[in-house]
Amino acid sequence: MLLLIDNPTHWQDLLPLTFTRPIAALRVGILTIAEKWQNYLQQSTNQTFYHTETYLQTKFAAPAVAVSPTNVVWCVNSTVCPDAAWFALLKTAPLQTLLCVGETPIVFKTNRVLTAQEFFELPATLPTNQKLEVEQNPIAITFPYHIFRENRGEIIKDFALLTHNRQSQPITDKYTQVYGEENIFIEQGATIKAALLNAEDAPIYIGRNAKIHEGAMIKGAFALCEGSEVNMGAKIKGDTTIGSYCKVGGEVSNSVFLGYSNKGHDGFLGNSIIGEWCNLGADTNTSNLKNTYANVSIWNYRQQAMADTGLQFCGTIMADHAKCSINTMLNTGTVVGVGANLFGADFPPKFVPSFAWGGSAGIEKFRFDKFCEMTSRVMQRRNLAFSKIEQEILAEVWRREER
Repeated sequence: MLLLIDNPTHWQDLLPLTFTRPIAALRVGILTIAEKWQNYLQQSTNQTFYHTETYLQTKFAAPAVAVSPTNVVWCVNSTVCPDAAWFALLKTAPLQTLLCVGETPIVFKTNRVLTAQEFFELPATLPTNQKLEVEQNPIAITFPYHIFRENRGEIIKDFALLTHNRQSQPITDKYTQVYGEENIFIEQGATIKAALLNAEDAPIYIGRNAKIHEGAMIKGAFALCEGSEVNMGAKIKGDTTIGSYCKVGGEVSNSVFLGYSNKGHDGFLGNSIIGEWCNLGADTNTSNLKNTYANVSIWNYRQQAMADTGLQFCGTIMADHAKCSINTMLNTGTVVGVGANLFGADFPPKFVPSFAWGGSAGIEKFRFDKFCEMTSRVMQRRNLAFSKIEQEILAEVWRREER
């Protein structure tokens, strides 16, 4: 059994992306954090559970109160991306062993379900002989911009994990130009037509039934997940992940699409995170560098203030179900909440609350019933239903943004 445990402080720091998911459901590299742990620990989806915000547990399974003493329960810090080197230690470790770095727990091998409080207190409460110390700090996703910052390294790690002892499908299109073919892996059903793929410096992963259309230019590290498409003439500059069932065109650099989102047209997106069910209108452009070359600050929900990222390059953080119209200009370090709908001339505010409707000329709150009507139509286009569980989660986000 795999139990992914959210630290409430980190969950808040990762808003607005975590309004609609636990931390471990965030994608960084090719896989989500949960999928990484599932692969390393050989746990299936129905063996995976979450300790997260109460309103999210209707969709993301909460653990049972108790399990059989003979079972192994892997209690995991949901912000941490696993590393292959740890598992030689964990495989032979007895039950009640904690892998940690200083006072930060990473994974606890046990036979019982812990609360979040119990888990995060383990480094202080366990005896020394039950702790395995990691020398280097792990890769941990505790702020939204960590996703694109760590994306290159996580693509490389996930590529090695997913392709080990497997054979790639061949590139058969005679008009496709390839560099570093040994670093390219193509899953079944994927198609590539008259594209340029450069994997000399870092790998390129093409997921099942994905499509790369004519004239696309792609540089690794790059991941195109299941069912997604790179449109004609796209320029993908690397360190980029396009999650499942997206359509992406134009110019993209060091950005992550979580899934089911579209950037179908020209326009620049750099050092950005795009949630699920988002749509960027034609010629939407993000700024990822200030004219002063100073560090970028973004809105932090927990602090209710702008906070320094420590980064010179930071574009847009856009939560699920957000949309923007044609010719939208997004300023450096813009944060867009769940279900926001941006339009109009000039830059919208750098912090756009969830369910905002408007732009630089003024913002109103989107009516929730109208938002549900629109979202139902959007999801029907992908032959998916807007479920009651999804509606209830989004209704809670709508209520929280009223406070």
